[in-house]
Amino acid sequence: MDNKKIIVYTTPTCSYCVILKNYLKENGVEFEEVDVSKDEEVQKRMIEKSGQMGVPVTEINGDIVVGFDKGKIDEAIGL
Repeated sequence: MDNKKIIVYTTPTCSYCVILKNYLKENGVEFEEVDVSKDEEVQKRMIEKSGQMGVPVTEINGDIVVGFDKGKIDEAIGL
């Protein structure tokens, strides 16, 4: 988990976003949350990076994890 830059792209109505954020918080993982519903440019960047229109999308040091894929997230952040 050392020095990982983690960005979680979310929307206020996304239940999986809440699950993901809670999971990260419970494991002491610091992250930046970006609400893509508030900024169309940010939403476009997320789609370009991930190929996905849906959230959550997690960016971990440039690597993309789509959805709440616990295994991939754990591997990427070293849990």
